Amino acid sequence: MLALRDVSLTVAPGEIHALLGPNGSGKTTLIRTLAGLLTPTTGDVSVLSMDATHSSKQMRRLIGFVPSGDRSFYLRISGVENLVFFARLHGMRRRAARARARTVLSQVGLAEAGSKKVGLYSHGMQKRLSVARALLADPPILLVDEATHDLDPDGARRVRNLVANAAMRGAAVVWATQRLEEIAGFATRVTVLNEGRVSFAGTVPELIARAEPDRYVLQLRNGARGPELLSTLRQALGPLGSIEASGDVYVLGLADRAILGDALTRFAGAGVEILSCHLERPPIEDAVVALSGRGH
Repeated sequence: MLALRDVSLTVAPGEIHALLGPNGSGKTTLIRTLAGLLTPTTGDVSVLSMDATHSSKQMRRLIGFVPSGDRSFYLRISGVENLVFFARLHGMRRRAARARARTVLSQVGLAEAGSKKVGLYSHGMQKRLSVARALLADPPILLVDEATHDLDPDGARRVRNLVANAAMRGAAVVWATQRLEEIAGFATRVTVLNEGRVSFAGTVPELIARAEPDRYVLQLRNGARGPELLSTLRQALGPLGSIEASGDVYVLGLADRAILGDALTRFAGAGVEILSCHLERPPIEDAVVALSGRGH
C-alpha cells in the first residue's frame, strides 16, 4: 500500500499552506518527505530548486522542522544548551550559536526560562522551544506538523503567531493540522489529503464553498410531540428547507438562498418555542469531512 500517490503542491514565500486530512491520510509522511527524512520511491521533491530526496547539510539549513512529538529534546539540559547543540549541527560556531539561541528564545517568549532544564518545561513551553529550534537558522521554509493539536487555546495562539510572523518575514510554511477551525484567517491555501491522495487543493474560501448547505441543530418546545410536532414544523417550514427529528433535537437543513431567520419566524408563528439553535458543525469541518468521504 502506498502512503502517498499523485500528491503535488507548491508553496510560495510568505505563504502559509495548510495540510488537512484525517488520521492516516499521509500528512506526516508528506511533511517528513519534504524535510528530507523520508525518500519517496518515485517522484520529485524540490526545495528552492534543490533535490530534497537526498538530504544534505545545505538543504537542512533551508528548512525549519517542527515535529508533532515532544521527544526530540534532551530533557536533562537547559533550553539554551539544547538550542546551542542544534545550532552547532547547522555549522554555527559556539559563540554565534549561543547568541542565536538567546535570540530565538526571546522571540518565542522563553528568555527567562532558557536556563531551566527542558524536563521542567510545560507541554506548551516545549512546543514553543520546538518553534525556536526551527527558527535557529532563520530558514526560508518551515514545516510544521500538528504543532497545536493538544495545546490549550492560548498556547495554540502563541504558536500560530510565531509561525505567522515567520511567514511575514518571507518564510514559506507548510502547516499540517487537524484543528480545522484555526486555518481561517491564518492559512492562504489548503491541500486536503485522503488515503494518501489529494482530494482538494485551493484557497480557504474555495474549501468552505465545498461544504454542504447549512444545517442547524434546534431544541424546540411545543405542546405537541413526536410525529405531530414534526408535521407542524414541516408545514410551517414549507419550501425553505427540510427538518428531521434526531433524538431530543431537530436538524434543520436550509434550501439554497433560504434565510435562517425566516425559518425560525415560521416556527414561532406555528406556536413552537425555540430554545437553542446552532450550526451542526463548522463549514470547514463540514467540507473536509465531505472530501474525506467519512461521516464522522
